[in-house]
Amino acid sequence: MAVMSQQSISETRPEKTSERSILHVLRRRVASSPDKPWLILPEITLTYREADELSNRFARGMKDAGIEAEETLLVMLPNGLDLILSWLACAKLGVIEVPLNTAYRGDILAHIIQDSRASHMLISSTYLERLSELESLGRLKHCYVRYENGEIPRRPKVEIENISQLLHEDESPLEDALNASPVKAIMYTSGTSGRSKGVIVSHAHAYEYANGCASAIHVTESDRYYTAGLPLFHVAGKWGVLFGAAIKGATAVVARQFSATNFWSEVRMHGVTATYLLGAMANFIQRQPVRADDHDNPLQRVLMCPLLADLDAFINRFKVRVGTAYGSTEANAPILMAAGSHIGHSQVVGRDRSELFEVRIIDEFDEELPRGVVGQIAVRPKVPNITMLGYWHQPEATAEMWRNLWLHTGDAGFQDKEGLFYFTDRLKDTIRRRGENISSMEVEGVLNQHPNVQECAVFPVKSVHTEEEVMAAVVLRPGQMVHPKDIMRFLEPRMARFMLPRYIRLLTELPKTPTGKVRKHLLREEGITADTWDKEQT
Repeated sequence: MAVMSQQSISETRPEKTSERSILHVLRRRVASSPDKPWLILPEITLTYREADELSNRFARGMKDAGIEAEETLLVMLPNGLDLILSWLACAKLGVIEVPLNTAYRGDILAHIIQDSRASHMLISSTYLERLSELESLGRLKHCYVRYENGEIPRRPKVEIENISQLLHEDESPLEDALNASPVKAIMYTSGTSGRSKGVIVSHAHAYEYANGCASAIHVTESDRYYTAGLPLFHVAGKWGVLFGAAIKGATAVVARQFSATNFWSEVRMHGVTATYLLGAMANFIQRQPVRADDHDNPLQRVLMCPLLADLDAFINRFKVRVGTAYGSTEANAPILMAAGSHIGHSQVVGRDRSELFEVRIIDEFDEELPRGVVGQIAVRPKVPNITMLGYWHQPEATAEMWRNLWLHTGDAGFQDKEGLFYFTDRLKDTIRRRGENISSMEVEGVLNQHPNVQECAVFPVKSVHTEEEVMAAVVLRPGQMVHPKDIMRFLEPRMARFMLPRYIRLLTELPKTPTGKVRKHLLREEGITADTWDKEQT
C-alpha cells in the first residue's frame, strides 16, 4: 500500500491574503497578457481583457439595478457566459453570490431561496416556472431572466426583467468593494443527506482551492484546461478550472455539459492538455468502447477525484498523467498529489499543503490517531480565511463542525508511515460487519472492474443478527445482461469474504445530485426490496 513520494507542487501566490481573489488575479492577467484567450465557450471566445471589460459592464448594470455590496444574489444559470460574468461582477461589487444547482426544484429550492435572504436572482427561463410552483419566495422580489429559444414560461409573482438589461454601456473599471466583506459566496451543500446548509466561503478560500487544483496537475500558461462539462455552480468547475486557469495564465475550455461519448472529440478539437474529472466522469469515459486511437490525443494531465480503482488501465489506455486531491466545500483542498506521482492505491490523496493547513486523523474524542489507523480527517488553517467562515445563519452547526478548533470533515481516512493521506469513505458510508470495518469505496472499486458494470453504489443495510450487511446497487452497461450470481463469482476471488455484498440489486440508474454524487441515503432508505438478490437465499 506504500506510495512513493509525490513530485513537488510549486505554488506562487500574493503575500497578502486580501489580494487572493479573482478580481486581483484578473487585473494581473489584464496587465501581463491582455489579449490572450482566457475562456473558450461554445458561443464565444474571450481574452482576459474582454472578460474584464464585459464583467465591468455587467457589474455596473447590477449596481444600477440596486444589487449592493454584501447583499446575497441567487444565480441559477446553465454553464455559459452570463454565469461567468455574474461571478466576476459579484467580485467587483462585493456582492455575495449564491450559486444554485440547476436541478433543484420544490422544497429544496424554496429552502435555499428563503434561507439565502436574497432579494435579486439571475435565472434561465428554463427554470423560471419552478418558482411559480413554490408557496413562498422569501424576500425575493426581482428576477433577471436569460431567455432560452424565445421561451416565455409561466411567471412567478416577482418583477421580471431581461438579463440583457444588466449589460451596461460603460466598460470602465469600478472602485474596489472587496474591503466591505471577505465573503465571496454562499455555497449550499449538495444535500446527499439532510437539508442543504449554506457554506460561507471567502475570496482567499476560492483562490487557494483553485491554485491547489491547478498546481496539482502543473497547469501553466501554455495549457488549455478543460471543464469537461463540470457544472459551474460547483466549486470544481468554476474555481478548480476557470479560476485555476486564470491564476496560471492558461486558457480554459468550457463545455455546456459532460458527455462521455463526445469527450475525446472535444479534447482533440480544442487541443486540451489538462482537465478535471470527478471519479464518476472518469469511469464513464473508461467504459466507452476501446478504440485504436485512444492514446492519440493532446491530453497530458488529469486531476481525478476520487481515483478509479483500475487507474493504471485508464493511464495506459489514454497515455495521461494523473493527479488527485482531497477536499470539500467546507475544508478547501488541504491535501494534494501531483500528476506523475507513483500511485500505489486508489484511495491515496497525497500530502497536506503544510504551508497552509494542518491535517490530522482523529478518533471520536478528537485525539490524534497513530499512523495507519482509520479515523476522521480533521483540518485546521494556518492562514486566515482559507476554510469555511461558517454555515449561513447556523451558529450551532458551525460550532459543531469546528469543535475543539478543528474542522471535522465527516470523512474517514488514515495516514501511512511515509506521511501520505488516504480517503477511505464518508464516515456514514463505512460499513461495520461481523467485527470488520468495510470501505464502501473499496467494494465499489472492485465491482466497477466487472466488464458489464457501468457503475455501482455500495451501502449498509441492517442485519437481523447485529451490526450491518453489505448491499450493492448495480447499473449495467447498455445492452448488457448479467445475473447477480455471476457478479458474485467475479467478486469472490478479488476481495475478502467479509467484504462481499450479501445483497445485489440491479437498477437502470443511480439516484444522484447534478454534481454526480450518489444519493446513498435514498438507497439506504429503500433498503432490501422485492427485486433484491440475496446471496444467502440461493
